[in-house]
Amino acid sequence: MNFALNTWTSDLAGLLFPKSCLLCGKTLHQQEETLCTTCFYKLARTNFQREAENPIIDIFSGRLPLVSATTFLFFSKGGGSQQLIHKLKYKGKKEIGVYLGKLFGNQLNDSELFNTADAIIPVPLHPKKEHKRGYNQSLIIVEGMAKSMKARVFPDVLYRKVHTSSQTKKSRYERWQNVKDIFEIKKGQRLEGKHVLLVDDVITTGATLEACGNKLLEIPGIKLSIASLAYAQE
Repeated sequence: MNFALNTWTSDLAGLLFPKSCLLCGKTLHQQEETLCTTCFYKLARTNFQREAENPIIDIFSGRLPLVSATTFLFFSKGGGSQQLIHKLKYKGKKEIGVYLGKLFGNQLNDSELFNTADAIIPVPLHPKKEHKRGYNQSLIIVEGMAKSMKARVFPDVLYRKVHTSSQTKKSRYERWQNVKDIFEIKKGQRLEGKHVLLVDDVITTGATLEACGNKLLEIPGIKLSIASLAYAQE
């Protein structure tokens, strides 16, 4: 009886307040979530999670000793991934992060390179920026990923101690100078000996992830992998 009532209520809500695709604006069918089927299949997936050697692992070659690295989507100016990430970061559409995180987590769960991860850590925002935005978009993505993976989320091990300016429009060297000494670890013993997956929203030069990774690698016995929701090629 309760199941039938809940289904009826859900159907009625769908009729009165139909949800729209967050890319094209079309009304979503009952089985669709966040994106319509057409936009879902148009997502520019990289499928790098299947490749031990790929452009993301190459970014960190000689910079970080990684188990593996990948990204979910190609980030192109004006493309679907850019629009979705913009809405996630600046328009309060947290459901995009959860949705894409679940899709990404499903991919990683099927990859022998990533399904041994014990812990997932989001790149942190400075408290001032997080307070202004209302949330950390990387944590939202990670929470979605954790719904599909066995790894546990550790949102408070890595923190940003310095508020910095935006990385946008900075050169590779300026990006590194901007972030190289701004992260710290607390209660890192919880990750000793674990395979940790460090997650950001977008990789460009990898400077922020490198700075975070260097701090995490100070924890004894840690094995580090990196993942991002999108990859913006320079």
